[in-house]
Amino acid sequence: MADLIDARGLLCPIPVIRLARAAVDAVPGTVITIWATDPAARLDVPAWARMRGHEVVRVQDLPDGAVAMDVRIAAAPTATS
Repeated sequence: MADLIDARGLLCPIPVIRLARAAVDAVPGTVITIWATDPAARLDVPAWARMRGHEVVRVQDLPDGAVAMDVRIAAAPTATS
């Protein structure tokens, strides 16, 4: 089962901030679902995921006008010397 972040009614950048906080403690492979009504989230969440190496695996419009996005969390990057 996926973790759920209900960010409906919240404006940028709060949906991405909440997703980022959840991702910090998530086990690699975890799928986090975020619901958002802010139109910017449709672009911001995938951009954030790409920059962090995560993958948006599903985007779905919800009946209330929100978007649901499933983000699979990648392994934390390893430090290089």
